[in-house]
Amino acid sequence: MADSAFFCTLSHEGVLAVRGADAGKFLQGQLTCNLNYLSDTQASLGARCTQKGRMQSSFRILLQGDGVLMAMASELLEPQLADLKKYAVFSKSKLTDESAAWVRFGVDHGDAALISLGLELPADTDSVARNDGLIAIRVSPDRAELWVTADQADVIKGRLSALLAEGDLNEWLLGQIRAGIGQVMPSTRELFIPQMLNLQAIGGVSFKKGCYTGQEIVARMQYLGKLKRRLYRLKLDASDLPEPGTQLFSPTHGSSIGEVVIAAHTGQHIELLAVLQAEAAEGGDVHLGALEGPALHLLDLPYELDRDREIQR
Repeated sequence: MADSAFFCTLSHEGVLAVRGADAGKFLQGQLTCNLNYLSDTQASLGARCTQKGRMQSSFRILLQGDGVLMAMASELLEPQLADLKKYAVFSKSKLTDESAAWVRFGVDHGDAALISLGLELPADTDSVARNDGLIAIRVSPDRAELWVTADQADVIKGRLSALLAEGDLNEWLLGQIRAGIGQVMPSTRELFIPQMLNLQAIGGVSFKKGCYTGQEIVARMQYLGKLKRRLYRLKLDASDLPEPGTQLFSPTHGSSIGEVVIAAHTGQHIELLAVLQAEAAEGGDVHLGALEGPALHLLDLPYELDRDREIQR
C-alpha cells in the first residue's frame, strides 16, 4: 500500500490556530521557522523550543484567514496552547484549538484526485494549492496533506474514495519515515534540539530570522558544528511497534545511544526514525530496548545534511 495511491484520515494530530493582527509578529519570536517565508502558496515545518533549545512541539504551519494554523501531535496541543497564551497576553492574538473545525487527509500518489478537486499542487515540498476552501500541501515527493473544513469533510472524503483506496494511518506514517521527517511526540517532548531531528535539513529552522526562544542554543549548535546526535532511519525485524522514546543501545558503547522517534509496520518488518549518537550509529551495532535487544539495520535517508546550505535559510 505504501507504494500505491491511497488516502487516509490524519487522526493523530490536532490543529492549533493563532489569529489576529499580531499573530505573525508574536509567533516569530516563538518558533524556529521564519513566518516571513509563509504565503498563500508556501507552508513550512517548524518547532517551538524551550530556552535550552529543547523541542516542546514540532508542527506543519500555514497561513489561513487572519492568522496561521499549526498541525501537531494531538496530545501536545493543549499544553502548547496553555503555554503560548501566557506569552500572548499583551499581543493582539487569539489562540484556540481548531481541531474540530478541520479534517485532514493524507494523500499518497494521489495528485489526480487533488486535480479533480481543483487543486493543482506543485511538486516542490511545502508548496500549497487552494480552491474553494480546500488546502493542499506538498509534504514530500508524491505525498500531500489535504485540509478540509469540517462541514465539507464527508463530501470530500466521498470524492476521494471514488478515486483512491482508503489506507490506514500506519501507511501514511511509513511514508513520513521514508521521507525522513521526524516529529515530537508526548514521550519525547523536550528531549531533542531541532538538529537532532534533522529539522534544519528539511526547512524547519531559519538561521536568518533573528531571535526566538531557544535560538541561541540552536544557532550555536549549527555554527560550531558540535552535533553528536542526529536522526537516522532504520529497519527492525519485529512485530510490535516500539513506542516513541524507547531507548536504543550499542554493546560497543555499553550504554544507551539514542531514542525512537516514530515507527511503522512494513510487511513483516518495522521501519523507524531514531535519534542516535552518530559514532555509534555508523558502527552499525544498534539494539532496541537493551544491550541484548533486537538488532536494527541502518537505511538511507532521502537527503543529506549540508551545514552551508542550511544556514542560508
